[in-house]
Amino acid sequence: MRPPQMTYRDWLQIVLLALVWGISFFLTEICLRDLGPLTLATARVGLAAMALLAFAAMRGEELPKGWTDWGTLAFMGLINNALPFSLIMWGQVSIDSGLASILNATTPLFAFVFAHFLTKDERMTRHGAAGVGIGFLGAVVLIGPGALAGIGIQSWGQMAVMAAAMSYAMAGIFGRRLRRFSPIVSAGCMTACAAVMLLPVALLLESPWTARPDLATWSALATLAVISTAFAYILYFRILASAGATNLLLVTFLIPVAAVLLGALALGEAVTLTALAGMLLIFLGLAVIDGRLFKAFHRRRGSLLRRRAEPPNPS
Repeated sequence: MRPPQMTYRDWLQIVLLALVWGISFFLTEICLRDLGPLTLATARVGLAAMALLAFAAMRGEELPKGWTDWGTLAFMGLINNALPFSLIMWGQVSIDSGLASILNATTPLFAFVFAHFLTKDERMTRHGAAGVGIGFLGAVVLIGPGALAGIGIQSWGQMAVMAAAMSYAMAGIFGRRLRRFSPIVSAGCMTACAAVMLLPVALLLESPWTARPDLATWSALATLAVISTAFAYILYFRILASAGATNLLLVTFLIPVAAVLLGALALGEAVTLTALAGMLLIFLGLAVIDGRLFKAFHRRRGSLLRRRAEPPNPS
């Protein structure tokens, strides 16, 4: 069976998700000036959980009651929040946000492989594999080959972000089990479980009570929690329900694009020809995966060939 077909609404939601996640690497760098990576990960999911659960209560939505449901949500919180957030934030202590976003863009590569072997309805196709390869190449070109300088097997920061990408890929597949919950309930309970897991570890290893964050750090943390986590995961579960895991995780290809465009708009950074080439490669990869443009091209080409083959009208 082929992966679910993406609708235009799915694509719009993926672009929006890329924007709100695109700023998270920049916000993380600001917060890491004053907070340890585990403290930051805990604060991010804790504040997001409070916002999401308050919103769920305002809407009158019921929380899961059985141990089985909470166990499922806790495992999702582990592989989709606690582990990858901690790994990425720890990795960004030693590598910059550009390289982190490139390594994070390997998520669809892992997702396509995992989904091919672990699911029946999201098997890898030739178009999908080609599109993922083109998209990843575009992410590397967009950030610039220089960001890959010094990459090596001994770089623990780089390996941490790669491990986070694998965890995200598994979460995208496992998260299909949460379709019976609303996106708000899934996101709220998942992040709450992640916060409970992370809090004792952060207290033990980083002594967060000694931190003295300034106003910029508090502002970045609030944006990271509310926009790049709470709101982002509502979108995440909506896209997952309608488009499937492998299509959802294509958002990681668009995150570097969002980072570059946000830098140009907010910070006045120049958009180079190399960056434009990278964006075009990413969009080409996404178009190959989606397939509709190429199907329309082949239909039109076939129609033109049939017209040329028809004998001329004698009248």
